[in-house]
Amino acid sequence: MTSINIFVWAIALMAHSACKSFGGLFAVRFILGMCEGAVTPGFLIVTSMFYTREEQSKRVGYWFLMNGAAVIFLGLVAFGLIHTHNNNFHPWKWLMIITGLVTLTVSVLFWFFFPDSPVSARFLTPEERVNVVKRIKVNQSGVENKHWKREQFFEAFRDPKTWLLALLVASAYVEILLFRKLTLIDCCNLRNLFNSVTNQRQLIVNKFGFSVGQTTLLGMVDGAVEILTIFGAVSVIPYLGHCYSAILSFIPAVLGGILLITLPSDHKVGLLFSYWISIFAIAPFAVTLGWMNNITAGHTKKTTVNAIVLIGYGVGNTAGPLMWKQMYQPRYLAQENKRRDNEKPDDKYDAVYLTHREADGSTVEKKVDKAFLDLTDRENRDFRYVL
Repeated sequence: MTSINIFVWAIALMAHSACKSFGGLFAVRFILGMCEGAVTPGFLIVTSMFYTREEQSKRVGYWFLMNGAAVIFLGLVAFGLIHTHNNNFHPWKWLMIITGLVTLTVSVLFWFFFPDSPVSARFLTPEERVNVVKRIKVNQSGVENKHWKREQFFEAFRDPKTWLLALLVASAYVEILLFRKLTLIDCCNLRNLFNSVTNQRQLIVNKFGFSVGQTTLLGMVDGAVEILTIFGAVSVIPYLGHCYSAILSFIPAVLGGILLITLPSDHKVGLLFSYWISIFAIAPFAVTLGWMNNITAGHTKKTTVNAIVLIGYGVGNTAGPLMWKQMYQPRYLAQENKRRDNEKPDDKYDAVYLTHREADGSTVEKKVDKAFLDLTDRENRDFRYVL
């Protein structure tokens, strides 16, 4: 099933290049999200079938940090593609085709070489398969079981730690997305290929004052930082434990977020390094994924817990952008004040009169100053934002 899921993922990626409307993009993005949502839980289940609990956290971290390797690879591809010029086929479409072909190749490799469990591992002899199952007996969490168990399903919902893990993952991704949007000013431009590479990361770096080409290459550093932070976080787990490892990773992430907000806009190198420090916020998620496997037993319960926690991940990704709107950004407010200073005088609300009845019964019309009208900050162009 994993290989089929990746195959559909590949087709959805390549289908982006054929989209000509919002509806088409929405459809392929929806399918892409479905495929992504299934991959991580599947990897977690398979990891728990091959490794002991002491080994699982590191193994989960190792395959999760390959996201960083992908960012580095795509940075190189994107830098080459932004130098192509074809009015009929934009660079971002080529990016989708290339990544789709790579994913398609991976799906074929998974079909032939990636096992669903030790029992179906083609690269192991029958004796080795037995030894693998005996080896993970110490986990006391079972092996793959095709039988759905109702009691385990409901136990997953009754277990408090399920919801604590889901809350941790959701809040972590809200924080990650907030940090990535703190300095975002303008809306996404699909013509800028760098935005197709790593979602909003490159938009932020571009707003620090770097060119599109520089931003694309600097995005490769994002991948390197992600690899180092996740590797470091899972490496200290044997000494600190999962919880303290995650907390330790959040500290520099929070520091990076504070610096992104407080540093002046002209300190682009400082802002860049602050942004890289905020990437530490990714590491706790990788730690949490491995931790889930270590504290949950029973195949049905484990798959249910994985689903709930990954739903939390999806909720965090959805809520993050909604919690930081463009109109609330300090850098945006400063720019908006300058824009209003350069606008022509707005007389739309200058000729507002109210009818006033005098003591003798006569009525007169009196002009009302714009400042006393109940206008919103967007309606009143004389309004200036306090920074």
